[in-house]
Amino acid sequence: MTSSSDRRFFVFNALVSTAAFAFLIWLTLIQNGVAGVEADLSFVPAVNAGLNTLSTLLLLGGFAAVRSGRRELHKRLMVSAFACSAVFLVGYVLYHAVHGDTHYEGSLRGLYLLILGTHIPLSMAIVPGALTVFWFAYRGEFERHKRVARVILPIWLYVSVTGVLIYLMLHG
Repeated sequence: MTSSSDRRFFVFNALVSTAAFAFLIWLTLIQNGVAGVEADLSFVPAVNAGLNTLSTLLLLGGFAAVRSGRRELHKRLMVSAFACSAVFLVGYVLYHAVHGDTHYEGSLRGLYLLILGTHIPLSMAIVPGALTVFWFAYRGEFERHKRVARVILPIWLYVSVTGVLIYLMLHG
């Protein structure tokens, strides 16, 4: 049975996630950057690749910690992974606001599009999924927490790893 606080959280989660996705779609596909902004943010993709790598390591460490019964360490590692992903998202938005879209110019276009075509829709699950996992942990509903985490963790890992692959294909 879903409590009223659960309902409020899910409405909040849906609103925040939808607003974030709508903004990213507007920024990258419709607006293609913000005109008149002069800044050299060419370093941001490398920083973001580093954040994705760190997020991957923190997620794997968090998984190992919870499997070995180290709940406090698990909590700290997962919050850190979320923080890395949040900082990544800020950098992603800033970079695309200034530089617009980045086009792939390599010879592996089919592979690039396959990776990107799975990366983008799966990345959309991370914000609402991670917030839901945190909500259930905060509420002490660890069975619900585990059920959602079993779905979100592999998606989050895939998105983090493919984010680094996309960076290497674009900038490597």
